[in-house]
Amino acid sequence: MLTQKQADKHSDKQTFSDWLRYHTRDLTAWLGQSGLRMGLTPDAVTIAGLVVVMLAAWQAAIGSFAIAGVILIAGSPLDVLDGALARAMKRRNRFGALLDSTLDRYADGFLLGSLAYYFSVHGQQSELLISLLALIGAYAVSYVRARAEGLGIVCKDGWFSRVERTLVLIGALLTGWVVAGVLILAIGSHLTALQRIALVYRATRSDETP
Repeated sequence: MLTQKQADKHSDKQTFSDWLRYHTRDLTAWLGQSGLRMGLTPDAVTIAGLVVVMLAAWQAAIGSFAIAGVILIAGSPLDVLDGALARAMKRRNRFGALLDSTLDRYADGFLLGSLAYYFSVHGQQSELLISLLALIGAYAVSYVRARAEGLGIVCKDGWFSRVERTLVLIGALLTGWVVAGVLILAIGSHLTALQRIALVYRATRSDETP
């Protein structure tokens, strides 16, 4: 297994998520401290975030795309707040990390699944297929990262991490360019999965083979 130092050599580029996290660190620290004073817990916020996503998915499924986009924007602070609370509490909870990652996958499923449902109901078979491809790509991106980290390799590079995917989806819902947005997600997600596979390949090609 690669050491953390060796793994970091293969993933030293700053992603958009890293850049955003760095430039909002003061705000997120304030949110974490404020939430802590209010008695909020990271797990409760994580679950509340999924409930918001489910509401947005319901609106998307019935074709109220703009409302779904607004709901996602309104609920986006919850995505930040759970991590900010954990840092404010100096919490090191492996279950919390598992819960957060798992509910993120449910969120992907609800949102892209709701669009697939909408296209299916309206007989848009090609668009339905694109939605399913986008959903597969979203899971592939997350799976490659999780599996790589299980091998001791930091693997968060790529054009379409969850932050970028969420921004594209919100933009598509608000503008009504839903098909174009889902197509971008489908292409971008699979390219990102391939990027991460290539990163792991470079990190492991010196491994001994039988």
